Amino acid sequence: MANLSAGGLREEDHSFEGSGLVVRRVVLMAGISGGTPPEPPQASNDPLASLASLPGVADSVDSVRKAVDRVYGHRVMRRRSIEITAEAALRGARASAALSGADWALEEVRRRTDFGAGGEPRTVGAALRLTAEAGQLLSVWRQSPLRVLARLHLVAAGGGVDDETVGRPRQGAEPVDEPLVELPLPDADEVAGRLDGLSRLLLAGTAAPALVTAAVVHGELMALRPFGSYNGLVARTAERIVLVGSGLDPKSICPAEVGHAEQGSAAYTAALQGYVSGTPEGMAQWIAHCGRAVELGVRESTAVCEALQRGAA
Repeated sequence: MANLSAGGLREEDHSFEGSGLVVRRVVLMAGISGGTPPEPPQASNDPLASLASLPGVADSVDSVRKAVDRVYGHRVMRRRSIEITAEAALRGARASAALSGADWALEEVRRRTDFGAGGEPRTVGAALRLTAEAGQLLSVWRQSPLRVLARLHLVAAGGGVDDETVGRPRQGAEPVDEPLVELPLPDADEVAGRLDGLSRLLLAGTAAPALVTAAVVHGELMALRPFGSYNGLVARTAERIVLVGSGLDPKSICPAEVGHAEQGSAAYTAALQGYVSGTPEGMAQWIAHCGRAVELGVRESTAVCEALQRGAA
């Protein structure tokens, strides 16, 4: 619904068809009184790309690109990139598990092998399995994001969840177990429609920067929480897949999960609330939060490079 704002601007809400995302288009009125407003422009055929024009998003995209380029240019990356990738995977998994309530020290994750028990060990084990699986699903993601999401949930569950609910969106009034996230929960019908819309957006292709696409995938999955469990772990793994598959981080050495955890669960939840609000400010806040997470992941891997260069790791 349109409304008048200061300065004679008319704001109109437009939903991205099927995706559940909302972007406000600001249309300049011909005059405050007696004027005829111009015809609104046609809706963009690339709604993800339109998010890149939100205030501050271009700066976030540019800052992330420069940070990623710096770590890829580190001299250690020319000789030991496989080690950096492995360490980034471990640290990313630890951080993602922390955001799902299992905040273990890195060395504890490194030395443990018993992840079959319930509670925190199972959460950490799920995060490790997902990180290992992500690199195997890049080509499938380009063809069927929904197949990848189903596979990720199956891998995360690892036999620890009722088989009837694994690998499919929740149905009816099935409950959701998602620690530390308290947001309005869409019903099963809305989840199905929005997942389909998100998939169609991704398959249609976009000129949006990788950061924007990754942030939308992550945010939408957290808003929907389509599975009965492990939604946070799956959403953050999907974000990683987009960042790697887009070519922004092809060697997967910039663990955004580390940055999300470092900013804290309160900031993570607040930024998610901005995404769920659908306002331009909220969407821009969430994208900037994700951009900062990637930059902090870059900083983590840069520190690993420096340690390897000194012979300390």
